[in-house]
Amino acid sequence: MNTDAGMYEDRPVVVGVDGSRAVQAIVDLAAAEAVQRRSPLVITHVWPGRYTGSFRGRGTIPARSDARRLLELSVARVRREHPRLRVRKQLLDGGAAIQLAEASAFSRLLVVGHRDDVTVRSGWGPTTAYLAHHSSCPLLVYRAGDPVSGPVVVSTSARPEAGATLGYAFSRASVFSTRLVAVHMWTRPGAAEGIPPVVAAGAYAAECAVAEKTLDAALAEWRTRFPDVPVERLLVNELDMPYTIEGAMRRGRLLVAGVGRSGSFAELLYESWRPAARQRAGCPVLLVPPGWREALDPARAGTGAEASEV
Repeated sequence: MNTDAGMYEDRPVVVGVDGSRAVQAIVDLAAAEAVQRRSPLVITHVWPGRYTGSFRGRGTIPARSDARRLLELSVARVRREHPRLRVRKQLLDGGAAIQLAEASAFSRLLVVGHRDDVTVRSGWGPTTAYLAHHSSCPLLVYRAGDPVSGPVVVSTSARPEAGATLGYAFSRASVFSTRLVAVHMWTRPGAAEGIPPVVAAGAYAAECAVAEKTLDAALAEWRTRFPDVPVERLLVNELDMPYTIEGAMRRGRLLVAGVGRSGSFAELLYESWRPAARQRAGCPVLLVPPGWREALDPARAGTGAEASEV
C-alpha cells in the first residue's frame, strides 16, 4: 500500500447503501464525515441483478430502477442538509463486498452498516465482515446507535505499527472535543502461545507495570501532538476484553481499532460472542487498516467547514 500521507487528502468518502431500514442514518453519518474532512461524498449502491457468483443472495432482487431511485433519494437528502457538500451517486453491478473493497482503494473513508436482523442472525453480515479484513481505507461501520456524548475509545496493541490507529483516535477525539479512553489488552507471557502462565510471587504486579509503561510510551507522541485531548488508560486482561469492548460500544461515541496482524480483533467485533450482545445498538466502529498513514493535523482536526460546490 502506498503510505504517502498527502495522497489521501483529495480522496472521497464513500458510503455503501442498500435497502436496509438504517439507510438514511448511514448516509447522514457519511455526510457528516465528509463535511468534517472537507472531502467529496460518493453514495454507492451495488446492484446484484447480474451477479452470479457464490455470494449471491437468496432473496428477491430489486429492479435496477429501484436502485437508481434509492441513490436519487439519498443524494437529495444530503444536498438538502449539506447544500455545499460535493456529492455524487454511483451505481455498480456485481457482488457488494468485492465492489466496495475495490472502491476503498481510491477512498479516504468507507462507510457501511451492519445487517438489519441482528436479533435473529449474529454478526455484521458477510459484506461488512469481508470489508473489515479487505478494505484498503479506514472502514466506519454504523451500528444503529445514535450517541451524541461519551468518549472516543481506542483499542491498541501498543506496538509500533499501531501508531496509525492511535493517531486516528486522537484526531477523532479532538474533532468531538471529548476525552479518549485507550484500552490495551494485556496478554500474560506465554498465553499467546497457549502456554498456561506460571504466576510467581509478585510477578503479576511487575508484568502489569511493564504493560502500563508500554502503553504510556505508545501514547506519548500523540499526547504531545494533541494536547487538548484528555486521555484515560485502561489495561484489560485478555479474558475481560470482550465484555470491555461491548461496554465501550454501548457507552462511547466511537470505537477505533486496528485490524491487527491476525485479524482476530476484527472478528471479535463483528461476531456475536454473546446472544444478548447482538440485541443492543452501539456506537459506530472505525477500523484502521495496516499501513494507513493519513496526515493528522491537529490545527484542522476540529474544523467542520463544508466543501465548496463544484
